[in-house]
Amino acid sequence: MTQSSASMQHERSVVPPEGAQRSNIWRLTVAQALAGANSVVVYATGSIVGNMLAPTPMLATLPISIFVVGMAACTLPIGAVARRHGRRTAFLLGTGAGVLTGLLAMLAVMMEGFWLFCLATFFGGVYAAVVLSFRFAAADGVEPKRRARALSLVMAGGVAAGVVGPQLVTWTMNVWPPHMFAATFVAQAVVAAVSAFILLGVRLPKPTAAELAGGRPLAAIALQPRFISAVIAGAVSYMLMNFLMTAAPLAMHLCGHSQESANLGLQWHVIAMYAPSFFTGSLISRFGAGRVATTGLIMIGASAAVGLGGIDVTHFWWALVLLGAGWNFGFLGASALVLECHRPEEKTRVQALNDFIVFGLMAIGSFSSGGLLSSYGWDTVLRVSFIPLALSLGALAFAMRRKAHYFPDRRPGDAPASGMLESRLPANKKASRHRRDA
Repeated sequence: MTQSSASMQHERSVVPPEGAQRSNIWRLTVAQALAGANSVVVYATGSIVGNMLAPTPMLATLPISIFVVGMAACTLPIGAVARRHGRRTAFLLGTGAGVLTGLLAMLAVMMEGFWLFCLATFFGGVYAAVVLSFRFAAADGVEPKRRARALSLVMAGGVAAGVVGPQLVTWTMNVWPPHMFAATFVAQAVVAAVSAFILLGVRLPKPTAAELAGGRPLAAIALQPRFISAVIAGAVSYMLMNFLMTAAPLAMHLCGHSQESANLGLQWHVIAMYAPSFFTGSLISRFGAGRVATTGLIMIGASAAVGLGGIDVTHFWWALVLLGAGWNFGFLGASALVLECHRPEEKTRVQALNDFIVFGLMAIGSFSSGGLLSSYGWDTVLRVSFIPLALSLGALAFAMRRKAHYFPDRRPGDAPASGMLESRLPANKKASRHRRDA
């Protein structure tokens, strides 16, 4: 290896010191806990406020759909900011959008402005997309063998969000009568500001020259069967979670259940979304990202089946809990698959592309759920979810049989994109694989 290639290899493999790694992970975990409340507040209030302010009931879930559009619209620009100026700059821009979300939503409720509320939820989507990039920042800032655990530990911070978010809504929704939820949105802005303060201490490596160059064309990476299956699994997991969760609070309201019951159901849903993260990384390391993602998709199908069983509060609650846990396995499994599809210098572009596709498809689910619920009912919303589930399970099964695509195209001397699969290979197969790569 020449001196220049050795320098490039070192540049691609730089990670922070051990102490900085631990500090980053815990800061990102706490920030995830606080910032995750943003999404919970939007999902808990979006369709209710939309129903109060919209000119027609058909637009009741439009604010949540706009939230998802905000997530999709910002992923590529935020990825470009992270690549050129570092992830911390992108994080702080995101928390600024979170503060703006709360303030604009408060004004919208006070002024009874539906379109202003939609603008607020757009910025909320921008914030949510940046928050979801915390998982990749944690994984990229540690050695390959620790990536799955770092990714899942940061996502576990959402357990606190599952408690903070719904309780924030319950405690504050009637503080400023008759303007329901106005105080909730002010509290949301304050929580976003606290998250920004915590993120100021994150120390991640500056973008390298190789990262600025960007590596292979995105088309070459995106055409890998493993990447395609990862994107489909992540998109379907998130789309169906959003599709069903968007409609559930309004469906409970239409079925005569109280707002407090809807808040409690959403609280347990969000806890179920993030609590498995304490051990999802270990499951991925042991059984493989593809199998974990497949399990998650099956659990989402079970959630829809429970929902079809009745309209009692318990049916809604159990459906939401299964939906949350299924999303965790499906989305984290898919995220771990993405880590296996790119070189280190390609990470920000590939991760941004993945999230752009995931959130773009998510927007379709969000837009369609309100119309389906209002026109055809809750049962139809649940039945439709089985179609993308079947597609995603088929794509995963196909990719898992393509052994030749277990690793991305690598140059000689490159470390594996993820240490998870490499660590499970027998020693003789590892040596054989490295000889072929050389």
